[in-house]
Amino acid sequence: MKIKGLIVQARIEFVKDYFGEEAWNRVRESMSEEDRKILDGTIVAGIWYPFEFGERLDKAIVEVLGDGDEKVFEEIGVKSAKRSLLKVHSSFIREGEPQAFMKKANMIYKFYYDTGYREYEETGPTSGVITTYDAETFSAADCLTVIGWYKEGLRMCGARNIRAYEDECRAKGGSCCRYRFKWDM
Repeated sequence: MKIKGLIVQARIEFVKDYFGEEAWNRVRESMSEEDRKILDGTIVAGIWYPFEFGERLDKAIVEVLGDGDEKVFEEIGVKSAKRSLLKVHSSFIREGEPQAFMKKANMIYKFYYDTGYREYEETGPTSGVITTYDAETFSAADCLTVIGWYKEGLRMCGARNIRAYEDECRAKGGSCCRYRFKWDM
């Protein structure tokens, strides 16, 4: 499985913006020589990178900056959403229509991952469930970025008081990754 460079860019940008250039250098230095070569090149938003590379970057961020707390990845998801939904994927946002945004989950998924698929089920006027199936690789950190990304997208559509939690996670032994969302308008 592969991920788009946009995901890698968002992580690098997040670390630099919230922790500084020196922190980014510490994360980078904690990675293998092979991974540093990738990071030292130009990370292109539309190019596919190995999921495992992204997973190693996630692990380095948690270890170096998060004191082992993976919650930092929800904030990375927020940063990634702001970066993509205000620019390249702005057509996904429709003010006052969070459900319309959420119903595009499978289409959105295909922009970021090359295997598997994502479904959305509306469970009420201001709630729904996103489920990811058949991804070849997965990680708890990636699931947290997904939650942060969709929470920010909902906020950009006008939703307030957004709550989200993961019902099931393949990285924790589940058969899929399932996220429940509720919000107020």
